[in-house]
Amino acid sequence: MAYKNIKIDKKEGFAVLKINRPQALNALNKDTLNELSKAIDELNKDKKIKAVILTGEGDKAFIAGADIKQMANLTTIEAKEFSELGHNMLLKIENSRLIFIAAVNGFALGGGCETLMACDIAIAAKSAKIGQPEINLGVHPGFGGTQRLPRLVGRMKAKELILTGRNIDADEAFRIGLVNTVVDDDKLMETSEKIAGKIASKSGIQTNFIKELVNKGTDIDLNTALALEISYFSSSFSTHDQKEGMKAFIEKRKPVFKDK
Repeated sequence: MAYKNIKIDKKEGFAVLKINRPQALNALNKDTLNELSKAIDELNKDKKIKAVILTGEGDKAFIAGADIKQMANLTTIEAKEFSELGHNMLLKIENSRLIFIAAVNGFALGGGCETLMACDIAIAAKSAKIGQPEINLGVHPGFGGTQRLPRLVGRMKAKELILTGRNIDADEAFRIGLVNTVVDDDKLMETSEKIAGKIASKSGIQTNFIKELVNKGTDIDLNTALALEISYFSSSFSTHDQKEGMKAFIEKRKPVFKDK
């Protein structure tokens, strides 16, 4: 499929999904949200792909936010539709079988921070600036920021960041648990690709199971979540990859997973 605002580069076991609007600091407009949604569907269907690195074109922005020029004159109904469009795209990331790695280059503000939080792993360049500055525009986050941020960093810290609209640097984002690690700018893609490659070498069944268990388990009570783990664990023993993984361990060799 041909895209105007994004680029897809498929590699060995993973893909790089890049938002390609550097002239607008990779801001999310309706067309870009729709293209991202279609791209996620496309990548989900490619069984050779197990992980996706999501990043922005250029060195200034991961995603500088939603497109304010497009939002400024929305009606109430149009604003609802735009918010739902963003929510639906991010839910596709969360519910995908694929492991999404945010490679955060430059600004990750508003919708950019919300996109980062929907991913499974976030690697930030030292120059990254992250935040939810919507309050400075007379609104609040509309792509899930009021809900995902407190789940990641705690309610009080989330309220501080959303209420003040201040941006934080990569080191603070790491300290509060918003990103997994911080690297030099010129090491961002190398590091992200190394992680994506390592994940791609594992059983695709298990990477999907782990993502589902962590995502579902953190939103339900502990006893129900533990029962869910038991169910997934026992199901693993009906797979080729479980048999191969344990046989390879006993035989002291690398496993050859077939994702089945």
